Amino acid sequence: MIEGPSGRRRRAKGERSRIAAESLVPGASVTDVARRHGTTRWQVYDWRKKLRDGRLVVPDSVAALPMFAELVVEGAAAEMPAETAVNTSVEIVVSDVVIRVGLDTDEVLLTRAIRAARAATS
Repeated sequence: MIEGPSGRRRRAKGERSRIAAESLVPGASVTDVARRHGTTRWQVYDWRKKLRDGRLVVPDSVAALPMFAELVVEGAAAEMPAETAVNTSVEIVVSDVVIRVGLDTDEVLLTRAIRAARAATS
């Protein structure tokens, strides 16, 4: 819906959450999604944040779509040798940037590192 002389669009919560969810699909570009829907990427980023915070809810039709690859475990856990060391680190890959941290890493620090990696690769 377009309102007023400025031509600003007011979108329903369902439409905003659908657009934000579309931008979260693996391989989707926020810029491309924003352009396709006639909005700015900053609005899409804001809607994505609201999705994470629970202020926007994804419609059931969108929530039913597969968003992540299926987890496949090869071999049984019982087949692992007893002396296998437990990995206590996390590896996050953002484009061509790899972030390796320990499980005890501060969440705020990790969030900043991921945002910086995303900004550097976009």
